[in-house]
Amino acid sequence: MAELYALGSAGLLAGYRQRQFSPVEVVQSVLERIARWEPTLCATYLLRPELALQQARASEARWLRGEPCGPLDGVPVTIKENIATAGDPMPAGTAASKLPLAERDAPPAARLREAGAVLVTKTTMPDYGMLSSGLSSFHHLSRNPWDLRKTPGGSSAGAGAAAAAGYGPLHIGTDIGGSLRLPAGWCGIFSLKPSNGRIPIDPPYTGRAAGPMTRTVDDAARMMQVLSQPDARDSMSLPYQAIAWEQAECDIDRLRGLRIGLLLDAGCGLPVAPDIAQAVQQAARLFEQAGAIVEPMQPFMTPAMLDGLDHFWRMRSHVDLAALDPQDKARVLPYIRAWADSASTMTPTQVFVAASQSHVTRVTTVAACRRFDYILSPVSPVHAAPAEDPSPTNDPLHGLEHIGFTVPFNMSEQPAASINCGYSASGMPIGLQIAGQRFDDLGVLQVSRAFERLRGAQRAWPEPQTA
Repeated sequence: MAELYALGSAGLLAGYRQRQFSPVEVVQSVLERIARWEPTLCATYLLRPELALQQARASEARWLRGEPCGPLDGVPVTIKENIATAGDPMPAGTAASKLPLAERDAPPAARLREAGAVLVTKTTMPDYGMLSSGLSSFHHLSRNPWDLRKTPGGSSAGAGAAAAAGYGPLHIGTDIGGSLRLPAGWCGIFSLKPSNGRIPIDPPYTGRAAGPMTRTVDDAARMMQVLSQPDARDSMSLPYQAIAWEQAECDIDRLRGLRIGLLLDAGCGLPVAPDIAQAVQQAARLFEQAGAIVEPMQPFMTPAMLDGLDHFWRMRSHVDLAALDPQDKARVLPYIRAWADSASTMTPTQVFVAASQSHVTRVTTVAACRRFDYILSPVSPVHAAPAEDPSPTNDPLHGLEHIGFTVPFNMSEQPAASINCGYSASGMPIGLQIAGQRFDDLGVLQVSRAFERLRGAQRAWPEPQTA
């Protein structure tokens, strides 16, 4: 049997049910794994082993009585730092924070606790979640377990690294332009950015979604069963649907006859690395061999759309940073300050034009995808950057050049997953994005599961190493 820390949620629950092992043993195994990795990986925030073991002992007692409290009772989980957990500080990745204590659990954290999951630790993020890296002025630098010289991606940096390193089976992050899928792609794990509003979150705003980050599609589907439960605090949440998430388990026959769009050019940003394009094309061939109808897509994003999103977010961050005391603003990463302050000379007209690109992107993306059931594309056009770099370009005035494939599906509110589809010559994972029509979250999981079967055996997960 695999080490306890490496078992998926189904295997853990079956083991508890059959009394092969207990939640306490599992959490101890996860904590030992974290202790081996964490000195170099730096993926955790608020790691409190005794509190995790206290939850595990309560779960063990429930299982011994034959009374588990929910569908994830005793299963270890990590939660991204910016998802509120009651009584805990929320620095938002920045040393400028006054560390306010959360009054109550945000909806994703509340649902996981109600389901009996054991919160082992929270995970790191960059300043304000505005980088695709693990660089932070508050947290230690988070690294990629496949190569400690590389970034895990971001902004769900610690969650991506934790999933790949084996910090238990279940992790949750957030995404507004690729912050789930980019670390998933660079860390070789699976993630689903659901249809916006499918998972209630607080605070909600345009494009923001929470989602699972796991090693397998099955674990993500099991999390969706819990995370998609309703919560009135999210004014942008979808009406609750009792979706049969367990039906994400499906055969390769699910692909037969599907109309698949193959997008290899985002239309903006950085060019796609040849080996990434090759890996995505090979994935598309597997879809074709399984009976899907794959057609090339023309790029639909434009530099104007990406620049508009970039400049609108710069202005939002500029306003936020301007509200800080000067000494606090000075603690924010210089890269973030330079990026945000570049908006200081924008005119009202420029701000309006930039803001309007969100809607333009939404309409354009929906129209481009209309004739397809699903879209295949790279997650990122480039491989993971050096860990110390805030972005792949390392240039605050060109900081979003790598999100041309991911961000349109935030604006269009369509579900989009990242799943590993190959490796670079140096052994780094390559992410395949699978996007679906709005509200078809279960379909994206099913197609991802079918591809999981098609792609065959993967390389062994990385083991602890030294920097």
